[in-house]
Formats: sequence, structure tokens, C-alpha cells
Amino acid sequence: MKYIAGETDFKIKNSAVSLGKFDGIHLGHQLLLNKVLELKKDGLQAVMFTFLYNPRNLFSDKEIELIYTEEEKRYILEQSGFDVLVSYPFTKETASMEPVDFIKEVLIEKLDAKVIVVGADYCFGHNRRGNVELLKEKSKEYGYELIVFDKIKVQDQVISSSYIRSKIAEGDIELVTRLLGRPFSIIGEVKHGRKIGRTIGFPTVNLIPPASKLLPPDGVYASMTSINGIKYPGLTNIGHNPTVGVTPEKRVETYIFDFDSDLYGSTIEVSLYAYERPEMSFQSVEELKNQMNQDIIYGRKYFSK
Repeated sequence: MKYIAGETDFKIKNSAVSLGKFDGIHLGHQLLLNKVLELKKDGLQAVMFTFLYNPRNLFSDKEIELIYTEEEKRYILEQSGFDVLVSYPFTKETASMEPVDFIKEVLIEKLDAKVIVVGADYCFGHNRRGNVELLKEKSKEYGYELIVFDKIKVQDQVISSSYIRSKIAEGDIELVTRLLGRPFSIIGEVKHGRKIGRTIGFPTVNLIPPASKLLPPDGVYASMTSINGIKYPGLTNIGHNPTVGVTPEKRVETYIFDFDSDLYGSTIEVSLYAYERPEMSFQSVEELKNQMNQDIIYGRKYFSK
């Protein structure tokens, strides 16, 4: 997959383009993305166009925590069969672009869009004045086909990234899985930890997500780790490891059942399936080991179902 990030000087030919922020790549987004992938059979390049920086962050002092970081989004898209991911720079200059100029200069001249796929509420350009009606109006002038999808619901709730973020923050992992259409995951390079788990018989792999990554409440989760396309069940602790010395940054530490290969430097995906218990501080390492044994019984039973 070609990755174009932070650049405005590029040209793509003969494309089907999905437009959106795509934070979470949830079920609603997947309607758009699957349609674009379907159009590859017509000889079109499958392109996702988004912005490198979440548009709301440019005009706010508060950093928005992301369901999936830019690196995670790229990883997921690479697995799906997309040809190009364009993460366009979002600056005050691009934010002030008139909607008609965005259509002409970006969608037509840079992307050569033959088909444009959007959600019904998609807005773009200066003061978000561009919308589906304008895209439809300009389709005749520029000769592209416009495909629009309505929002979808789960449990009578419209699926949106903000709603999913609220459910991740609450720790409702099972509902988050339904809304995303896939388990919520943390993707990254395995880092060296303090190797304490190995000394007590529970070797773990460690990820240190960036501050922009939204994480569920600290605690222990039944998890599945994808390594080179193969999935392994296990348990994941999110938090600061208070029993063996609090870490300065929040860590995602995973014990993979029946697995003891060296993964340092590898990129893995840890998917969370169910919440078991909060992170706890134990009086001794022996108490921690006893609880870990109980956690493993829980995890094996969960995945045996």
C-alpha cells in the first residue's frame, strides 16, 4: 500500500476515494471502505483520503485521544487491500480552502477521482461549508460518481467515533467490539520491559502506546495477540504495574499462553476481548503469582468458549 502523509504535491490516477476522518474505522466507516474495495474490480485504485491531524485538534487546546493512531490506521489499512492511504496535512491554510477548490484541486487534480464515497453528513472546506449536496452538484461538471451512505445504528444508537470513545473510556469492551466490527486493539513495536514477568514464570511482551492513544480503564483483559498473521490467546494488563514498581508511562503488558519466542522489535496487534478485573497492588510477588494463576484460568476458560 502506498502511504502519502503530510504532502500536497502528489498525483494519483483513476481512483475510487473514500473521504472522512476514519478514527476507529468502525462499522459505519467500513460501509464506505468496503464499497471502495469492491470498485477495484472495475480497475480503480482503492484510496482512503483523510487528514494527518484530527481536524478538531487544530482549533482546540485539548488533545483528542484517538481510537486508532495514524500508525495503527495505516497497519489496519495495509491488511485490508487498499492501494493508497492519503493523510493530507491539516493546517490553517488547508482548513481555509473553499469547498469548490477542494473538489477541483484535491479530488480531481490530485486524486483523479472517478468515484467518491462518503457518509451522508460529510462536510469539508472552509467553515465546513462543503457537503454532500455540493459534491452531487459538481459530479456532473467533473464526471465522477457520488455514492452516499447513511449512518447505521447498534442498539438504537448511531455509531460514531465520539460514542465509541466514550464506551472505551467506560471499559465496555464487548459493546466496543460490536461498534467497531472488530475487537479494539493496540498495535505497536514490542519494547524491552523490566523482565520481572520472566523471573516469576510469566514472561510478557510490552507495548508503550503514545499519549494520543485512547485506552480503556486500567486492568486485566482477555486478549488475542496477532503475530505475523497468527493469533494467540492470552491476558493483557493495562496500567503502571504497582506491585513491582510503578512505571512512569502507561503500559500494555501481555502474557501469551504457551508462547515464549523473542518478539523484541516486532510489530504486534493486541486485541482486547473482555474485561476481567482492575489493576491491583499486591503485598508480595507471591500474591501476584497466585492472582496471575487465577487470571490464566479465567483467560483459558474464556477462550475455550
